[in-house]
Amino acid sequence: MEEIRWGIIGCGDVTEIKSGPAFNQVKNSKLVAVMRRDGVKAADYAKRHQVAKWYDDAIQLIRDPEVNAIYIATPPLQHEAYTIEALNAGKPVYVEKPMTLDAASAQRMTDAAHKLNVKLCIAHYRRAQPMFLKIKELLAGRVIGDIRLVRLKMLQSPNTSLIAKSADNWRINPAISGGGLFHDLAPHQLDLMTYYFGPVKNASGMAARQQEDSEVDDLVLGNILFENGVVFSGNWCFSVAPQDQADSCIIYGARGQISFPVFGNKFTVTTNQKTEEYVFEPLKHVQQPMIEKVVDYFLGKGQNPCSGEDAWVTMKLMDNFTRK
Repeated sequence: MEEIRWGIIGCGDVTEIKSGPAFNQVKNSKLVAVMRRDGVKAADYAKRHQVAKWYDDAIQLIRDPEVNAIYIATPPLQHEAYTIEALNAGKPVYVEKPMTLDAASAQRMTDAAHKLNVKLCIAHYRRAQPMFLKIKELLAGRVIGDIRLVRLKMLQSPNTSLIAKSADNWRINPAISGGGLFHDLAPHQLDLMTYYFGPVKNASGMAARQQEDSEVDDLVLGNILFENGVVFSGNWCFSVAPQDQADSCIIYGARGQISFPVFGNKFTVTTNQKTEEYVFEPLKHVQQPMIEKVVDYFLGKGQNPCSGEDAWVTMKLMDNFTRK
């Protein structure tokens, strides 16, 4: 392939700005078709984004000979089936996070990619953003010394603005999403932890449903011991008062700390009682740096920026924390 010609399955809200437009802004990449089960909405998306083709059937899009790569942006329930269908068609796949409903499903998807020898990437796109790459660089440079402990706190009200809005609120339907808001936000956070600190030695956690009218857990606690000795402790709660909302991750080292919000654009480094702030320009299309890396990988010009194996680790951690 000399150009990646994308077809999107599931052109909903997440693709409007975060990802969809970026496919036409990356070198050797073009968005040629979109699909949504509601044909009227698919046609509208195609018209507004100047996409030549639209479908209301995913299989038709996958079989379109002009499409040579698939981006799956449906709710997690459909990820496995559509991924395997595309892989069977010989077309590389870029899948939204969370990769799927649980670790067992993630393993089947990864196994299918290996068996069919077709490329598979997962959209843990913070790995490619400048802010998180800078943090990784500082950690590798031992700016805060040997890493000791990571403490993450994600506290949000039930109507948090961090979650993309959808008409049917599928994110709190466990049959569709795999869980609650934890399953939508935690993949970003946990993937960064494994990206920064490597293989997991063991992990454990607990989850609770504290809102009586909810079908999903809204409180999750998780602990990780990495093979390199770093310890992670995370707290997620999605039923606090608006004034108590927090998005904080602090990495403690022998010489200081790095503190940042996972859903923000600046961080601080404190060493020897001196604090330095790093501020980054917000990205218009947050997935564009990752899509650049995925395109290079699909064209054979780079490494896989986030493999099925990488994302399986995140799914397994989430399963451990929620005791699936």
